[in-house]
Amino acid sequence: MLVLATVLVVVGLVGVVMPAVPGTILIFAGLLLAAWSDGFVRVGVPTMVLLGILTVATYFVDIAMMALGMKRLGTTRRAMAGAALGTLAGLFLGLPGLIIGPFAGAMLGELTADANWRVAGRAGLAAWIGFLVGTMAKIGLAFVMVGIFLTAWFMS
Repeated sequence: MLVLATVLVVVGLVGVVMPAVPGTILIFAGLLLAAWSDGFVRVGVPTMVLLGILTVATYFVDIAMMALGMKRLGTTRRAMAGAALGTLAGLFLGLPGLIIGPFAGAMLGELTADANWRVAGRAGLAAWIGFLVGTMAKIGLAFVMVGIFLTAWFMS
């Protein structure tokens, strides 16, 4: 079971940056399987609850960072909605879609509110930078999850 748990965690870590792979969910599943394999002796239920909360938090980080970046640059709600839709659409197009999707969605959303291409380009750039920062934060949270688990595992 520990081998399967390790495989899930490794695939999950890769999945944090790969589109359409639920990275942090796979990490959590692997950590849960490892904890379960020894009857939650080394890693208890409170630690697993904390890891579950962090797993859920990673899915809000991407969107929150994108929205914060766009809000700081004064983009419209339409640009924010366009960036979110562009990100969702980009999931189906792989890595290029995730790079282009938020940018294009924010630009199109901003263009529906204001026909100024310069403002729309700035909205697209803000969405892309926010998405990038959110992805980095998600990667950080994934490694924090693994670190908490390993600390609990080896400190018991």
